[in-house]
Amino acid sequence: MNFTLSQIPSRSEKPREKGITMVMDKGLSIRETEDMISSASGFIDIVKLGWATSYVTSNLNEKLAVYKNAGIPVYFGGTLFEAFVVRNQFDDYRKLLDKYDLKYAEVSDGSVEMAQDVKCEYIRKLAQQVTVLSEVGSKDENKIIPPYKWIQLINSELEAGAWKVIGEARESGNVGLFRASGEVRQGLVEEILTQVPFEKMLWEAPQKSQQVWFVKLLGANVNLGNIAPSELIPLETIRLGLRGDTFNHFLNAKTKKEWKIDSK
Repeated sequence: MNFTLSQIPSRSEKPREKGITMVMDKGLSIRETEDMISSASGFIDIVKLGWATSYVTSNLNEKLAVYKNAGIPVYFGGTLFEAFVVRNQFDDYRKLLDKYDLKYAEVSDGSVEMAQDVKCEYIRKLAQQVTVLSEVGSKDENKIIPPYKWIQLINSELEAGAWKVIGEARESGNVGLFRASGEVRQGLVEEILTQVPFEKMLWEAPQKSQQVWFVKLLGANVNLGNIAPSELIPLETIRLGLRGDTFNHFLNAKTKKEWKIDSK
């Protein structure tokens, strides 16, 4: 950091198991990618090339090389995995990961109906090749999965070999973990956390209010995803209590008392 402040929460160091920030790249140019890395590489843990944007991205090899040279892992969005699977091209998908020398992959079923045992078998197979992130939650805002089912799905996917399980929210943050308004389904999250270690979850939280909510609930080292490139530095200030929304959250009791700050 550029200077010293007391009462700043400790952040885990890269490569992290918790406190991960996953960036959503929806089609950045190579120049934009270089600019993002130049200004915020220390806050980027992993990058998702959103849904199936990699299929139409120009200069894909060159872009992946920029991330690789910066030591930032990249993976293709889960929708691309589903696009291959639904066309009976899973073996082609595995070859694609090797072709582009990717070390991570996402297994999801947000756009297709997939039996859980089938999904877990895909996780097991890919886990022999790469590090797998799986995703739970539907992209259909009308499909509400009860908390007990979320827990069952998450634990079965971790047992199958997933490194982290992503809580679905889409890039807009209004499905899955969230209501159409963007409000967190608080009871769902809290119930999941009674059965799943918090460091095993990666919560998609593209909206600032959602990021604030998770930081207040789980601290500076909560795993958050679908973060826009322009929100990387703002998110880090939220994590450190250096933005108005979390300014008081990490101050000690003495400081709060001295400045008459509500401790809630």
